[in-house]
Amino acid sequence: MKIVSIVGARPQFIKAATVSRELRKQHKEILVHTGQHYDYAMSGVFFDGLEIPPPDVNLGVGSGSHGAQTGAMLRSVEEVMIQEKPDWVLIYGDTNSTLAGALAASKLHIPVVHVEAGLRSFNRRMPEEVNRVIADHLSALLLCPSSTAIDNLATEGVTEGVHLVGDVMLDVLNWAKERSAPKAPETLSRMGLNRDGYLMATVHRSENTDDPKRLVNILDAFNSDAIPVHLMTQEAIALYMSKLATGGMLAFHISNRSLKLNTVLADLATHSGATSLSFADGEFDPVRGKDPSEWLVMAQHSPALDVLAQNPRWRVLQGHAESDVWTDDFSNILRVFRWY
Repeated sequence: MKIVSIVGARPQFIKAATVSRELRKQHKEILVHTGQHYDYAMSGVFFDGLEIPPPDVNLGVGSGSHGAQTGAMLRSVEEVMIQEKPDWVLIYGDTNSTLAGALAASKLHIPVVHVEAGLRSFNRRMPEEVNRVIADHLSALLLCPSSTAIDNLATEGVTEGVHLVGDVMLDVLNWAKERSAPKAPETLSRMGLNRDGYLMATVHRSENTDDPKRLVNILDAFNSDAIPVHLMTQEAIALYMSKLATGGMLAFHISNRSLKLNTVLADLATHSGATSLSFADGEFDPVRGKDPSEWLVMAQHSPALDVLAQNPRWRVLQGHAESDVWTDDFSNILRVFRWY
């Protein structure tokens, strides 16, 4: 089969690194680069570093408003499709390049396959959300990275041509890890880093970068005590316990998408001779993007804990006496990260 693949932005280049490599083993692929991201740091470096085949067509659309950019892509992509007459058009993700490819193909009655279909933020103010919804509803083959994505499509009435294929980004990651492993020690040394001793964050959403106050707050969080370590140390627990009335207990609201704080507090309870119980009000809600609210209570010889322990929604936590608990001088954030 002949397949026209549409890419134009960084995430699409990365996904195409694996998909194009496999497609070309059995099919003829025409790789079209819209030029949405066009300088070397935003485009060329990915083609070189991930060994992506060079684009067969580069439209050179460049920057512009959403309407102007998408319109220019639509016209040029349509011309390529008319000339190549592909059996399928393959699109990735949720960029303006995705939207242009989906619209052009549907107008020409060429079936569309959408890689990373079904993802939703449920925020129509995001241009990407509009792009991904339209692309999904115009696609004949929807390749979903998760069961949640499949459920999102079903909620919108899209059930045919839907397949759970996993996240192609994991394939790229595994390929890159294997290629980069021999160079890892030299790279870490050059950057002054230790293995497993650092975290990387990306901040690129316009909602964050275009608002100076919000951007400053984010940068301040990265450079300050943004995680409330000081509230969960051995010294802090001792202080709280000393203030409790007879029969009282400590209650901690520990809902956190990134950290498993219940293990920290359970270890602290064990070290202080206390009992701890935890409670979560349900499961993750993919439709609303809501995590369960999580609570932990701690006390020494409190009748109230005995009452809670009879409720099946509360569970007793067993801390580890041999664990290094957090103190005013020591904490280990990496140990409690949720590594998704």
